[in-house]
Amino acid sequence: MTHIAWLGKKSPFCGNVTYGLTTTHALRQRGHGVSFIHFDTPATGLARPFAEFPERPGPQEQLGSVNENPEVALPYLVKSQVYTIPSPGAQRELRESLERLRPDVVHASLTLSPLDFRLPDLCQQLGLPLVATFHPPFDASLRNLTAGTQQLTYQLYAPSLARYDRVIVFSELQAEVLQRLGVPANRLAVIPNGVDTDLWQPTPPQPSAELTELRQRFGGRRVFLYMGRVATEKNVEALLKAWRLVRPTGCVLVVVGDGPLRAALQQAGGDEPDVVWWGYEPRLEMRVALQQLAEVFLLPSLVEGLSLALLEAMAAGTACVATDAGADGEVLEGGAGIVISTQGVTTQLRTLLPVLRDQPLLTAELGRRGRRRALERYTLTGNIDALEALYAGLVPQRSLAA
Repeated sequence: MTHIAWLGKKSPFCGNVTYGLTTTHALRQRGHGVSFIHFDTPATGLARPFAEFPERPGPQEQLGSVNENPEVALPYLVKSQVYTIPSPGAQRELRESLERLRPDVVHASLTLSPLDFRLPDLCQQLGLPLVATFHPPFDASLRNLTAGTQQLTYQLYAPSLARYDRVIVFSELQAEVLQRLGVPANRLAVIPNGVDTDLWQPTPPQPSAELTELRQRFGGRRVFLYMGRVATEKNVEALLKAWRLVRPTGCVLVVVGDGPLRAALQQAGGDEPDVVWWGYEPRLEMRVALQQLAEVFLLPSLVEGLSLALLEAMAAGTACVATDAGADGEVLEGGAGIVISTQGVTTQLRTLLPVLRDQPLLTAELGRRGRRRALERYTLTGNIDALEALYAGLVPQRSLAA
């Protein structure tokens, strides 16, 4: 077994948080030691153990002692879903923590923080292998202003990423972008996101209490679902424009998530009986039930990495429509879903929504294909297997067998 010092986020909720909590939980289940280092306030050092993974029901796990599973909190000045600005003393506290913990490997789920650029030097001084997971969304075609902004992020990070021992990305396309910017191919590892396909699955014979509640609430209306941040890069405005132009009879659009544009977009629509602004949903069981209830999952993003919400929808057997931003088009290629361009999203959805409304056999078949694709390529088990193999290559003297 190996001891991983995981540097990531626990709040505010975003894809990076889900990735970190899910991955470290799975590593612990396989017997590895994980010290979770994240930005929090007040800084508490090694004062408390890492809590049970908060999104999985069941009995308390045996997580070991504080020394085996410590949580390290680093001070910060600003923290958001997109970036983090650490306090001046954060780097010193991180160094002291790594010296005390003496992990076998450091894995940074990069938080878009100035500390990201200092990690290679720090870990080299301490003699620790350093792995990064690089999350920022992208659109390799640079078809819009948002994509151009994200490309600048890649250009800014590339010189530092070239100094990490390994950089995990989610698709071959993303790896190609970084290689063009100077990151050596032998430093890159393509390990797609994975989801727990036993948890995210089509409706079981005995539906959950949450799903029963949702069925009663929506009274037989067919649910079209968006789940994610309500922010510029997610392009929810284009989805809403298309929905308001079509107003598919007997259907309801449920928008699950929060973000800087939510209030303005909600106010612009007024009181719409066929649009439900759900807001942020913290309960895992309810998010699963929403995906199981939905007939169609819609993701109109301008830029993406590899959307966990998309993979969850596919695993739940929900028909998926997504733009070709980031790796999402790659995920759905070959009939696992419907791929649209980031250009003219409203026009494309205006055409598609009536078809999806009128063709329930089509949506059912797309759901089956999406589920099959998730099982073939995007399971959490496969993700952790690949991660263990990567660690083994960096720490060969230790057995990483489960």
